[in-house]
Amino acid sequence: MGNPYDPYGQQPGYGQQQPGYGQQPPAQPGYGQPPAQPGYGQPPAQPGYGQPPAQPGYGQPQAPPQPQPGYGQQQPPAQPGYGAPPQAPPGQPGYQEVHHHHYGSGGQLAEWGSRAGGYIIDYLIVAAPFFVLYLIGNVLGASGSSGAALIGLLFILIGAAIWLGAFLWICYQEGTTGQSIGKRQMNIRLVGAQTGQPIGFGMAVLRKIAHVLDSALCYLGFLWPLWDERKQTFADKVCNTIVVRS
Repeated sequence: MGNPYDPYGQQPGYGQQQPGYGQQPPAQPGYGQPPAQPGYGQPPAQPGYGQPPAQPGYGQPQAPPQPQPGYGQQQPPAQPGYGAPPQAPPGQPGYQEVHHHHYGSGGQLAEWGSRAGGYIIDYLIVAAPFFVLYLIGNVLGASGSSGAALIGLLFILIGAAIWLGAFLWICYQEGTTGQSIGKRQMNIRLVGAQTGQPIGFGMAVLRKIAHVLDSALCYLGFLWPLWDERKQTFADKVCNTIVVRS
């Protein structure tokens, strides 16, 4: 047994008992040895109440906390994708409302009065020159002179050529831009009911020919837009077209 008064020996701490005779002192972990692990099925030791959680190691970035919306608060709106222009809020300059129909910029079908006014203007442009030249030709032909009759026939042929040229020109304007002179004056436009775009030259000519159906039964087809839901004449229904405000 060592000397209890040996200053180089290890003395038991205050209040600690020395191991009895024949008992081994408790083993201390050696240098470089890991501490004892908990037994199988035992949970690891948790930090005590009030102790902060473990901090990330040196050199590792710490993720910033994400604010959570409170109860009753709305989620923030989704941000546009990369390269997409931001959408202005409603009521502010730059806000654009998306329309899911093809009824023109105003979204309204043309009224019957506007359509009738545009048709009358186009009809006068086509028919007036032919009517004047036809009338002159008949007057010359009725004079009894063979030379005057020949000149009168020439006037009628010129009038017919002008009528045909004006008719095709109006069809071309309606088919490519949706507006003839009369429709432009009345601020209306002819478009396809499914596409909302001009219908093309060929379809515009077919629509003019289909107006024969509108002339039948005392011009009932021209009056049909007064009570029709889509304000279509018979020719519009055949060609699947509508007339809208421009």
